[in-house]
Amino acid sequence: MKFQINSPKNQITFFLDSKLYPIEAIYGAAYVFIDRAYIFLDGDPQKEIIICLKGKKKMNFKELEGLQGEFYNELLNYLLRVKIAKRNKKVRDFIVGTALVSGSNIFDSSPDGSDNDYLDDPLGIAVPWEDKYKENTAKKKKQDETSV
Repeated sequence: MKFQINSPKNQITFFLDSKLYPIEAIYGAAYVFIDRAYIFLDGDPQKEIIICLKGKKKMNFKELEGLQGEFYNELLNYLLRVKIAKRNKKVRDFIVGTALVSGSNIFDSSPDGSDNDYLDDPLGIAVPWEDKYKENTAKKKKQDETSV
């Protein structure tokens, strides 16, 4: 593992082989550290990625070295996530596709077997409140006028 610690600048720079660590895993690990360090990524994504972590608070040599170790642990975590996501892609796509197809048939037919259109309103939900309760409102208005 090649790395350089620059204590006066409060940063550690190290290099990752992009054949071992895909860029998606590097981005995921870097995101976890944005609250503790400024992260700079450089290099050739086909060969080697240069990671520079600059602490947001002052760190000594050991703390910067520990930051690199934590980054590697998080990188391993995200590497596993990327591999599992690739392995489960077909199953995930099937589940989402099935859910979308099932959802698209929601207005095709009702439980009683009749065909419904999305414009049908069998429960009267789309009727404005004033129109639905016009008679009750008129009766109540007459009662209020007579009681005065």
